[in-house]
Amino acid sequence: MKALCWHGTGDVRVDTVPDPQILQPRDAIIKITSTAICGSDLHLFNGFQPTMEKGDILGHENMGEVVALGSEVTNLAIGDRIVVPFTICCGECFFCKKGLFSCCDNTNPNAEMAKAAMGHSPAGLFGFSHMLGGYAGGQAEYLRVPYADVAPIKIPDGLDDEKVLFLSDIFPTGYMAAENCGIEPGDTVAVWGCGPVGQFAMQSAWMLGAERVIAIDRVPERLRMADRYGKAEVINFDDVKVYDQLMEMTGGRGPDRCIDAVGAEAHGSGSFDAVVDKAKAAVMLGTDRPHVLREAIMSCRKGGTLSVPGVYIGVLDKIPFGAAMNKGLTIKMGQTHVPRYTRPLLEKIQAGDIDPSFVITHRVPLADAPAAYKSFRDKEDGCIKVVLKP
Repeated sequence: MKALCWHGTGDVRVDTVPDPQILQPRDAIIKITSTAICGSDLHLFNGFQPTMEKGDILGHENMGEVVALGSEVTNLAIGDRIVVPFTICCGECFFCKKGLFSCCDNTNPNAEMAKAAMGHSPAGLFGFSHMLGGYAGGQAEYLRVPYADVAPIKIPDGLDDEKVLFLSDIFPTGYMAAENCGIEPGDTVAVWGCGPVGQFAMQSAWMLGAERVIAIDRVPERLRMADRYGKAEVINFDDVKVYDQLMEMTGGRGPDRCIDAVGAEAHGSGSFDAVVDKAKAAVMLGTDRPHVLREAIMSCRKGGTLSVPGVYIGVLDKIPFGAAMNKGLTIKMGQTHVPRYTRPLLEKIQAGDIDPSFVITHRVPLADAPAAYKSFRDKEDGCIKVVLKP
């Protein structure tokens, strides 16, 4: 089959690789009908995620048609259309039973590697590093789905791929980010990053009762999307100092809830900390550029909540933890517990409450994926979200 493979920093190629096979009785094989490039994929593309190996197949936002099933998968049938959550979960461990699916104890075969870096191992993830399982991703013609009897969700007839594809990751991720805020009536929610996760966090904040949503970015088309679809007040961080602008907009109190939908590769408009972060990352003295995290901590009102769906990789520098403690902030974060959200969010799509396809700006064949990665990374040609069609 054809698959998009990682060959090094900035180097992804469409290769011919062996077709996936049923390896365990709880496996399924799907023929990919739609897959997408995620902001998290850029951490791999840009070389910040350790334990990648040449030939690794990328892609964790996947859906397709079931073409083969292991003997213990009884909830699916050949021909079913399914969306596959990016978090792989067993459904049986302590964490899965608590609905903490991204913390699954049993799906990372390289758990010891993750424990050495993090203290404990999270769940295995599709199309990510070997520290997180080394599972092949779905930017390919076919995908092996382990534990297919647990997390995949069947899609009813009449719903196009593009309306449901993002149940695999970014719609639940944005929703969990807003849910983690603990939004109360009258709250102002500030969202750093108007990429796809930020866009869904904005829409989810409204669903959960926000009174105001403020969106922060510098890319004009992203800010326009936040204005049009997210109904947000927008801040271009190239034009103003974000902290000062937020204080002005909130009467000096600060936003009640803050969402860092940027993560490890934040930019800053010439701020000293952002310049230092970029320099350290360039010479591999650091893996993360946490400018947004610092800014959100400083901006959030006293007693407020900071939610972090943005992916971080390693050890962060100069985090104002004293400010977070003395202001009494609550901080919630983590990889998304996707299966907790797929059914209720599918119902919102079916009810017409949201059409997630609004974020798609580019649709390309798998053969054009390498060029699409570069356009997405460099924010060229209005590129906000790419869907690949193998």
